[in-house]
Amino acid sequence: MDISELIISLGGLIFVFGLPALIIFWSISTKHRERMRLIERGFPEEIKQFFREEKLSKDNTYRGLKLGLIFLFLGAGIIIANLLYEIFELEDGYTIGFVILFLGLCLFDLLFDYKK
Repeated sequence: MDISELIISLGGLIFVFGLPALIIFWSISTKHRERMRLIERGFPEEIKQFFREEKLSKDNTYRGLKLGLIFLFLGAGIIIANLLYEIFELEDGYTIGFVILFLGLCLFDLLFDYKK
């Protein structure tokens, strides 16, 4: 293994694992500083309640259903694309097309489910 290959692989590892860790650390420290400034300035309790993490959003009530349907349609798209690839010997580009098609159908289905 050459030294340039070692530097490239270490740089890739640092980029893949270090950058997300840095972003998470920055996010947590920013939230902490923001809360400390609110405490120092003596803001009312309503504003402090706004920044609490226990706050539940009404958008997350169907989160499990949404993720389940997305993965269901994603799997169906991959399976059907692979079946058509084997039967009709299609090119690889059709696989991506079927996956995107089924994910679009899933989002379209979720739209009608939320309206009910």
